[in-house]
Amino acid sequence: MKINELRDGMRRINIEAKVIQKSETREVRSKWTNETYKVADATIEDETGTITLTLWNEQIDQVNVDDRVKIENGYIKSFRGELQLNSGKYGTLTVL
Repeated sequence: MKINELRDGMRRINIEAKVIQKSETREVRSKWTNETYKVADATIEDETGTITLTLWNEQIDQVNVDDRVKIENGYIKSFRGELQLNSGKYGTLTVL
């Protein structure tokens, strides 16, 4: 699948792309469990476009700018009007 084919609400996304940017890590608190998580955003690109990949906890240290990553069984959601790709708890993120 290519980035320009991704739409809000899509599931079971399998995609490979290059990391071109990575944000600073921040902490967020879950509304439901009151637990704190680390989160960062990475911008990934393929030949068709770019999208934000949300990185959680241990994924943040695994991924660096210029890495190629593979997302399997990911999903797309819209956050503040911007599409984001997430691996979620049922998906995997692999650095190639």
